[in-house]
This record gives sequence, C-alpha cells and structure tokens, in this order.
Amino acid sequence: MNIKVSEGFFMSSEPEEISPISPPGVLSLFCGAGGLDIGFLNQGFSVPLAVDFDASAIRTYNQNHPGETAIKLDLLTISPEDLYQKSLASQQGDNNIQGIIGGPPCQGFSRGNVGRCPTDPRNQLAMKYAEIVNHFHKKSGIKFFLFENVPEILAKKNVDFLTLLRKRLSKNFNIYEKELNACDFGVPQNRRRYFIVGIAKSVDNKSFEFPVASNLPVKTVSDAIKGLPEPYFFQRGTSAPEIPYHPNHWTMQPKSKRFSSGEMPQGGRSFIKLAWDKPSRTVAYGNREIHVHPDGHRRLSIYEAMQLQGFPFGYSLWGSLSAQVKQISNAVAPPVAEALANSVKKYLFT
Repeated sequence: MNIKVSEGFFMSSEPEEISPISPPGVLSLFCGAGGLDIGFLNQGFSVPLAVDFDASAIRTYNQNHPGETAIKLDLLTISPEDLYQKSLASQQGDNNIQGIIGGPPCQGFSRGNVGRCPTDPRNQLAMKYAEIVNHFHKKSGIKFFLFENVPEILAKKNVDFLTLLRKRLSKNFNIYEKELNACDFGVPQNRRRYFIVGIAKSVDNKSFEFPVASNLPVKTVSDAIKGLPEPYFFQRGTSAPEIPYHPNHWTMQPKSKRFSSGEMPQGGRSFIKLAWDKPSRTVAYGNREIHVHPDGHRRLSIYEAMQLQGFPFGYSLWGSLSAQVKQISNAVAPPVAEALANSVKKYLFT
C-alpha cells in the first residue's frame, strides 16, 4: 500500500539517477498507529509484520494497511526466537526482513510522567528491543535497525541505563545517534525525538548521515488546521460513521467556563492554548491535557492532532476517544519517519 503524507508536508527529494535496489521488508515493533511505518512504506519498504500490545492500535494498523499484518503480542514475554519464527511465516517473495524499526514505550523516561524513574519496568522494553535486533542479526543478518524515544532518555539520571543500552545495541551494529525536531521536516509541531540508527558492522563503511532539515518555511498550526469545520462533540455510544468530515474529527464537549471566555490560565498542563502563527506544542496528551484550539473555545479534535503530526487525510484511528488520544500522542510524525527511511535507503539499498 503506497500511503503518502498530506500535501504541503515534507516529502523526500527526487530519487537519484542511480537505480536503487528495491528496499526490503522491515519488522515493526511497538508499531502503534503506524506513523513510523508510513514513512518506510512511502520509501518503498514493505512491512510484512508489525507488533504491538495495544489492541486498538492493532485495529488501527490493520484498517489502514492491507493484509492483517499487525498482531497483538507482549514483547516482554515472547522469546526472540518465537518472534523470529513468526517473522519468517509473514515473509513472502521480496519482502524478506532486513531491518527492524520501533520506539519502545517512553513513559519511564518522559518528562510528562512526574513519577518517572530509571527502574520503571517499561524501560526494560528498550533492552528487549536490543535483544531482539541482535537475535535477528544472528539468525538472518539483518542490516539495520531504527530506535526512537523521547530526548529525556539522555538525562543524567538515565546515564547508566543508556550506557548499557548502547553497549547491547553495539554488539553487532555501528550506532549513530541524533535528536531531530519534527518542525524541521515540514511538520507543524515542535516535537523533539531521539533516534538511534544501527548499521550492521558487516556492511557499514561508517559514513551514515541523518536527514538534514528541510529548507522550506516552518509550518504553523494555521497551515495545518485553519478553516476546518467544527468537530463532533463526544457522546457515549458514538460510532465513526456518525462523525462528519473525518471519522476522527471529534473531541470532548467543552465544560469549563474558561472555554466561554477563551482566556486560558498561564502555566500548568491542562489548558495549553495553541497559537495560529506558530508550530504546535508537542502532541503528547494525557486524558485532560489535549491542547486548546487557538480560538480558545474547545480542545483540539483527534483529527486536528493528526494533522499536526503530518498524518495523511485518508488515515483513520480506531478505538475509544481515549485510545485515539494515546495512539496519536505516541506516534512518530510520518514526515520525520519518511526522511529517516530515505536516509537508510540511500545508504544501504542504492
């Protein structure tokens, strides 16, 4: 399936005259709503198998990508060998898996988690990720991996954890690290994320380069959502076909008196009002922390948040409103994913 991001957002540069080798398949771990996968699919990669523990995210993925390729799995409990066998069963023709992509849940590191600590059990998923990529390299010689997380993983309190993670990821791969901001790639959002790209030592010439920022003007909230119709307000029992314009263009009924005045308090996290002429704050919400629309009279709809992430119009999220909030908050912005996929493709498959 060839999914393209919305018009106006970052797209990769024109292909070089050298004919590229057809990019291979990738295994997508912690796939969520599929933001990272969209970028790789747009660059010609296939995703024969995607894995997540969230049932709503799995439904979202399979509703937007043909073949029922996403499955619900607990990566903490499955062995790397069992996962490898599942990956073999998913591969057909030229979609053999030569790379692994994914961002383990980041709540243990995220600034938004006031109780975060280095020993959070969720942090062990990052170590399991390293175990999986090394096992796949041993079994089939995968050429690369892409790891994504919040930049807070670099904090001083996480230094021992990150040192160990780097050591394990470096067992069979040369690793390259960089923090990227989505607004540098045509996404109307300040969203900083930390990426590690691992290139198998057997094929690496130690010159991998991360994508560079687009030279286009920075996109603003106005560029993304100005002029959209008013969203549908949530009611119990609502189903997607009842929501006009787009099945995700819905939000909570505004109840606070602050929405009547349009004036929001300074500070705090519950009433952050976006500005039309600037990129959005990071799309990473709690249940009552969805950013306030620039007009000040309501919170953003899920669809508006999707546009601030750079998702294509034809994409839709499934599950309850809270499940959709989680999916869009955790997603990698597809234009950033595509820029990274383009860099990997040029480096390994051209």
